[in-house]
Amino acid sequence: MASDARFRPHERIKDPADFRRAFDRKRSVSDAMLIVYSAENGLDHSRLGVSVSRKRVRKANDRNQVKRLIREVFRLSKADLPPGIDLVVLPRGPRLTFDAVSGSLPTLARDAVRRLRGSRPAPPPPKP
Repeated sequence: MASDARFRPHERIKDPADFRRAFDRKRSVSDAMLIVYSAENGLDHSRLGVSVSRKRVRKANDRNQVKRLIREVFRLSKADLPPGIDLVVLPRGPRLTFDAVSGSLPTLARDAVRRLRGSRPAPPPPKP
């Protein structure tokens, strides 16, 4: 197994401030399966954070399974993901499949980067 195919500790978002920064940035994209919040991280690699609420997925073992599924898709598709971005992923429900998430996450990550890069602050209007 190649070393870059692993989900390394530095690729995981652990600090609550990093989660808050992605949520506060208010740059999200979504589809029927996932909601992805994004923020720049200033690093040369992407990082993943997963937030699964009890309201969306009631049973603890189902929440853990959803988190494992999302982390596995990130691990397998991180070569296709844009670098330098934090992705916070929220599932829309407990019925996720590997095929659905693996088709959804890379596309949403690219869309999230497009929204981040297109969200430069507007210059102030000229004074009359």
